[in-house]
Amino acid sequence: MLRLNNIRKSYPIGKSRKLEVLKGIDVHIKEGEFVSFMGSSGSGKSTLLNILGILDNYDSGEYFLNDKLIRNLNETQAAKYRNELLGFVFQSFNLISFKNAMENVALPLYYQKMNRRKRNNMALEYLDKVGLADWAEHMPNELSGGQKQRVAIARALISQPSVILADEPTGALDSQTSLDVMELLKSIHQEGITILLVTHEHDIAEMTQRTIRLKDGMIERQVIS
Repeated sequence: MLRLNNIRKSYPIGKSRKLEVLKGIDVHIKEGEFVSFMGSSGSGKSTLLNILGILDNYDSGEYFLNDKLIRNLNETQAAKYRNELLGFVFQSFNLISFKNAMENVALPLYYQKMNRRKRNNMALEYLDKVGLADWAEHMPNELSGGQKQRVAIARALISQPSVILADEPTGALDSQTSLDVMELLKSIHQEGITILLVTHEHDIAEMTQRTIRLKDGMIERQVIS
């Protein structure tokens, strides 16, 4: 479903130097897998997730998503693939502070130009899926960290993506809440959705099917759980 062949990525440092962040990454992720990426700060794991999420370009190599070569897309093309195929969950939740939980979940459908009543009804359904139907009218500042992440997961799911990309989804949560969020992600995975997760926590990675460990921009090893 997702295939990376010899992906390289660098960033300029000053006028004449470059920092190579990814140094030839080869990864094949099958439909329905639950995969985690681990590595120390600077290993390239977040850069890799951004490339997989079509949030960043790569310098050389090939990235295929559903057999489509993803390369040199303009922003309209990139947004189309993201909206149709991908859902995102972030460590900082990225909820809009002046919209309630229901409105935050409904946001992807607003960009798809769905009418307000229909998108809000769907948002309520997805809030119910993550156990927050009773919190639909609450603002983000009235929610706990775990509740905010559940709202973010519902928002990622509402456009019915094929792939969820989660960047440190438990990084801002306590241990028990982290486990609760991972159990929710595991239940979503059991519905057939592919999940790619970046984490620095070993116990979180062990809850996925496969862990890909990066070091200095290269794959150091892979572990099947």
